[in-house]
Amino acid sequence: MPAGIKVRNMLAHAKRITLIFIGLSSLVLGAIGIFVPLLPTTPFVLVSAIAFANSSDRLHQWLINHDVFGPLIANWRRHGAISRSTKILSLLSMAAIILISLLMAVPTHVMVVQAIVLCISATFILTRPLPPQ
Repeated sequence: MPAGIKVRNMLAHAKRITLIFIGLSSLVLGAIGIFVPLLPTTPFVLVSAIAFANSSDRLHQWLINHDVFGPLIANWRRHGAISRSTKILSLLSMAAIILISLLMAVPTHVMVVQAIVLCISATFILTRPLPPQ
């Protein structure tokens, strides 16, 4: 086998392993987000779905058929939608982050960056449709 093909195979294998690691790490964070209100679940699950789709068909199929995580992915794929409860929880988490930062007397420049990022995130979340009933 020529050296160029060996290098391409090694790079493809490294890419696959890296994507699986990203997918698993993101899924762990998403699972933690179910129980920790300041950590979002849906974005991490979507990152996992993308990573698995590009690295492991078996893990991707498991994830999209999962009882808890599958519906999040299905809503996003079919409708680009975020459920009402997820929107509410996300916005409450963002408000809590701002409140905690204020209570901790975070420097003004950090608060400004935080406010900008959270406003952009909130706008994105609020402009997504609700899934059909």
